[in-house]
Amino acid sequence: MTRDGRLGVGIIGAGRVGPVLGAALGGAGHAIIGVTAGSDPERVEAILPGVPVLDAPEVARRSELVIVAVPHAELESLVAGLAEVGAWQPGQLVLHTDPAYGTGILTPAVAMGVIPLAVHPAIAFTGTSMDLRTLATGYAAVTAPAAVLPIAQALAVEIGCEPVVVAESARPAYAEAISTARDFSRSIVQQATRLLAEAGVAHPGSYLSALAHTTIDQALAEAGSGPGLDPTATLQE
Repeated sequence: MTRDGRLGVGIIGAGRVGPVLGAALGGAGHAIIGVTAGSDPERVEAILPGVPVLDAPEVARRSELVIVAVPHAELESLVAGLAEVGAWQPGQLVLHTDPAYGTGILTPAVAMGVIPLAVHPAIAFTGTSMDLRTLATGYAAVTAPAAVLPIAQALAVEIGCEPVVVAESARPAYAEAISTARDFSRSIVQQATRLLAEAGVAHPGSYLSALAHTTIDQALAEAGSGPGLDPTATLQE
């Protein structure tokens, strides 16, 4: 960490999540050191203009904070592979964004002296600058060893989210909840719009927009997920 508390941030993963979080941290005053290559370089350049494209080991070697935002199936092997080539640096922060894992998945990096953090912003990312506004209204699940939990919470705030502590043992249940909300909502909307189209309704997605949003808002209010949510409470299994 630099004297003014700003960090050199590297992004491993150029999908919808990593570049957006990089842009959010850049907006908070951190320096974005590099990002790995992705399948849509124009989109990444639009949200992280001028940021060098580096390979994953180089991102890890150069950064004080490494954001690892890769698909679930790739996270474990990536962390272990970077440990094998000696890319992790003692004292650096390594933050992954997978909802299903706490910090245990970072054990190979911890063995090399990194500080492990798990932060999952609970929004549906588009991979564009629009996500920065959405983050400002959302929450993020944070998991970290007690001594460094305030760092994870502070980074969640700098990303734009309200941090909510989720225990290491509760991450699988948390991930199931996130998957259920995301996948079920998408499936129901797709089914309903298909039926409306069969009924001859033009632009069924637009037709359902107000109904879907107000129904979800009412369901969330009934579930007690509104302003009363206590971000300091630890979610347990």
